[in-house]
Amino acid sequence: MIRRIEHLSTPGLLHLLVVYTVWSSTYLAIRVAVREGSGFPPFIMAGSRMLVAGLILIGICLLRKDRIRITRRELYVASFSGVMLWVGSNGLITWAEQSVGSGITALLVSTIPIWTALTESALVREKPSLRLMLYLLLGFAGVGFLLAPGAGGFANQFVAAAALVLASINWSIGSVFQARRPLDLSGFAVSAYQHLSSAAVLILISLVLGEPAPAPIPEAWAAWGYLILFGSVLAFTSYVMTLRLLPVDIVMTFAYVNPVLAVVLGWLVLGEPLSWNIAAGAAMIILAVMGVFRTELRKGIEAEKPSD
Repeated sequence: MIRRIEHLSTPGLLHLLVVYTVWSSTYLAIRVAVREGSGFPPFIMAGSRMLVAGLILIGICLLRKDRIRITRRELYVASFSGVMLWVGSNGLITWAEQSVGSGITALLVSTIPIWTALTESALVREKPSLRLMLYLLLGFAGVGFLLAPGAGGFANQFVAAAALVLASINWSIGSVFQARRPLDLSGFAVSAYQHLSSAAVLILISLVLGEPAPAPIPEAWAAWGYLILFGSVLAFTSYVMTLRLLPVDIVMTFAYVNPVLAVVLGWLVLGEPLSWNIAAGAAMIILAVMGVFRTELRKGIEAEKPSD
């Protein structure tokens, strides 16, 4: 169990900080790219973003001389996890943000750690510790405050809310699947294949749905570029690294931090609602994040104690 302490390493936490800060702003960028009048259909926006980001990541791998020749098993793991993360989760988020604000979207997606804990428990047939479950429930209660009447939530948006719940579940499954099947590839290479496989699926979905040809306004183009360089190339590569360097339940705390920052950004930039519900819920979410970290550290410390 000394291994758990080592997994809370400085490089891993620095990568997690990138995920915390950059991904908080991607909800705003997605909203700007696909909201009404932006000129970007959701799935072609997401698919083209994945394609360009994947090609950039392949280029980085070539410059770094990382191995990019991939085995059948590696392709399977990278493709399945990538499709779950970028199609089953981010694709649904992009679709939902056509009509739902960025802050509220981020808040509902913050249920990811709860679904992750349930997924891992089902796989190992072991119940999460009571302490961890209490903190996860505290975070979920905070989300409840944020979505209460008066918070600017999902009035008449049941389908969008259901899509975001499914997106949260899919992200949890994809993350646990990837974390349990480490690949002997660089983080850039894994991320590249995940983006390219997802691009193919998203573009196919766009064609099947008959989305119109994109005609983005300048703001939408800027958001699209930001999502590629920062949301995909920088932050997602950091996310892949956190899954290698940190316990998955620590990594999933990004889903509690991102909503708080996303709500503030949505309020500042797009004038999205900010109310007492949001303040109360944000406080509960922050406490939950602190609790999850303390629980994991306590596990490591207790495991280091010599047995009798």
